[in-house]
Amino acid sequence: MSTFKRKRGGQVAVKTEAKKFKFVADESEPPGETGQEQKNEITIPAPVSMGKWTNKERVLIFSSRGINFRTRHLMQDLRTILPHSKADTKMDRKDKLFVVNEVCEIKNCNKCLFFEAKKKQDLYMWIANSPHGPSAKFLVQNIHTLAELKMTGNCLKGSRPLLSFDPTFDSEPHYALLKELFIQTFSTPRYHPKSQPFVDHVITFAIADNRIWFRNYQIIEEDASLVEIGPRFVLNLIKLFQGSFGGPTLFENPNFLSPNVHRREIRLAAAARVREKQMVKEMQKMKKTEAKQDVVKDVTADVFITPAEKKPIHIQTEPPEPKVVKKNKHKAFKRQRMQSRR
Repeated sequence: MSTFKRKRGGQVAVKTEAKKFKFVADESEPPGETGQEQKNEITIPAPVSMGKWTNKERVLIFSSRGINFRTRHLMQDLRTILPHSKADTKMDRKDKLFVVNEVCEIKNCNKCLFFEAKKKQDLYMWIANSPHGPSAKFLVQNIHTLAELKMTGNCLKGSRPLLSFDPTFDSEPHYALLKELFIQTFSTPRYHPKSQPFVDHVITFAIADNRIWFRNYQIIEEDASLVEIGPRFVLNLIKLFQGSFGGPTLFENPNFLSPNVHRREIRLAAAARVREKQMVKEMQKMKKTEAKQDVVKDVTADVFITPAEKKPIHIQTEPPEPKVVKKNKHKAFKRQRMQSRR
């Protein structure tokens, strides 16, 4: 048989006729009548979905060198959730961010999730529409991966998610732009070859404390309740750019505090507490070394003294009688005592 090669994007005729299969209960028995054969036939219906994959969104998920294990697991979880994603090797930290656009072009991707690590403790995430923009830079905080959480929720791998957004996304223009970026990046295209035609989990983007909170929940069929699957993380917006990984600044978050400044404030607060304790110790030493002043008269000495009863004054007019000293006549002299001791 000659091999048949299908062209990409070309119209392919699909047979919609139902297939029929016939089975025989026992091969040793002779074939029965025609009516009996019709009963043993099973009809398989034609496929329901006759759609075509038109949304060619592809997301490139990779990072720079210097990330830790938690970031690596987070990227793997996002690739699991997004079946239309692609992976690439780590980018060198010496390369500029404009190189990411060339990598996206090589990988045939028009969206990019790039994780940038700094000082081996700060993680930044870029969401960009390659190559024309716009792009957003976030500080990623409170990362919890699938293996770390061990939640009870579960969903089919490759299923298409529902995207739920906070009402605040429609109130301000920079949040509206982020909403459109999130929709184009995290929504799985319909009829994607790696996707499954099921909707069994929902991805929520909530805004609290001027940050975007990412959560992934399973939808339970019985009562439509939600059970968290993971991963979870918090995005703190830094800047919005008109171009891809650069260009004019569309929005800058005034409430953003750099991690370096935050750590510096923590160190200054700890140093202030130490200085306060030292000052208290010095004051106590000074009080101990000071000369104590002798109090001449205590003002509060007579507070608890109760007055005694006044006795009548008695004036003695006669001299007192002399006391009679009785001598011991039976007492021996000293000479006799000394002789008795011998």
